[in-house]
Amino acid sequence: MTATAGPGPAATRWYAEYAWLGGPEPAAGVLIEAQGGRFTAVRAQVPPPAGVPRLPGLTLPGLADAHSHAFHRALRGRTHAEKGSFWTWRERMYAVADRLNPDSYLALARAVYAELALAGASCVGEFHYLHHDPRGRPYADPNVMADALAQAAADAGIRITLLDTCYLAAGVDGAPLAGTQRRFGDADVAAWASRAGAWEPAGGHARPGAAVHSVRAVPAAALPEVAGWAARRHAPLHVHLSEQPAENDACLARHGRTPAALLADAGVLGPRTTAVHATHLTGADVALLGDSGTGVCLCPTTERDLADGIGPAGSLAAAGVPLSLGSDSHAVIDLFEEARAVEAHERLRTGRRGHFPPADLVAMATSAGHAALGWPDAGVIAPGARADLVTVRSDSPRTAGVDPAGLPLAATAADVTDVVVGGRPVVRAGRHLHIDVAAELTAAIRAVTR
Repeated sequence: MTATAGPGPAATRWYAEYAWLGGPEPAAGVLIEAQGGRFTAVRAQVPPPAGVPRLPGLTLPGLADAHSHAFHRALRGRTHAEKGSFWTWRERMYAVADRLNPDSYLALARAVYAELALAGASCVGEFHYLHHDPRGRPYADPNVMADALAQAAADAGIRITLLDTCYLAAGVDGAPLAGTQRRFGDADVAAWASRAGAWEPAGGHARPGAAVHSVRAVPAAALPEVAGWAARRHAPLHVHLSEQPAENDACLARHGRTPAALLADAGVLGPRTTAVHATHLTGADVALLGDSGTGVCLCPTTERDLADGIGPAGSLAAAGVPLSLGSDSHAVIDLFEEARAVEAHERLRTGRRGHFPPADLVAMATSAGHAALGWPDAGVIAPGARADLVTVRSDSPRTAGVDPAGLPLAATAADVTDVVVGGRPVVRAGRHLHIDVAAELTAAIRAVTR
């Protein structure tokens, strides 16, 4: 494997016009030094030294996309001609999943992860359940699809946490998998654990994790097994939670408990666990998440694209739940928009403004996301942390005249000029240094949608 997200050059320096170093607003005139892929010195309020590359605008820690389904990117703009719901959209998603093989998945994911890099992401959490061939049979290498995703991230120059997803049933009643879903499932939880445990990532840019697809797809008796697998490996554990009211209704009818309560009773919740979406929660559910230290990954652009609803971000934050961000179905790849939407959706939900200051939104997109993916030494610009940087320009039509502290509320992915991952430049002047992203996206999507 050729990993382009490994250790950086022996020593590198950058001079940031403004840099977000923590606190309520960015610092000015920041000299940043790195060696071996990690920051070694960060000094603010210094004059620009001669010969050091300048980063005009605002420089942030590398962003983390904590929830991705890479192959969903092929659906962007293709599901809006008809009405429907999440469930009708899901049928279109299955049609794409049917057409993927290890080579086409590598090509598509490589282009998607490169688009993520252009948007400022230095790390992605891939919620991976496309395990087997279209008839549900294991490939000769049972983890060849996982290898494709890890290679795609390496080619794109970013890190990846591969959240190997347990997917065993078609509903909370334990109905067997059929059709496309057979690609997603192992014979039972022991078979899942054996296959997932056999995956050995090549290169330091990739780490393993685990996921419970949902309480629809993993029977209650199997939930402790998945949680135990992750605990023994000190690995992150993610789970789709209460994304749809129908999921909650089915769980209540079957188990007499909400999905959050079912997960709590099975030992799934805890500080290494991240619940994705958490849109339709009761007050008791929010308390369970907060009391257990479970995080929540919000995916606002997907949640609105699929008409899923607006989650209780304010209530979760008040309960002490760490919040991170994901682009999920990649209807939009723009973590600045995801962050803004957390605040905007809370305004819509409550009829009030001013819930999350810019510093909180920056933390969701950076340090909280990396922590949720098992990279606690990333997402900050500080000595010892991984040398990840993303710079947004302050002179575009979107950002011109904006105070540096307000740039996270004004910038978009199109304003990203430079991205550094582990000390290595990946994006410069708004262009990926290794991949023609638009051309590769076009070719890869055509291959699986025609």
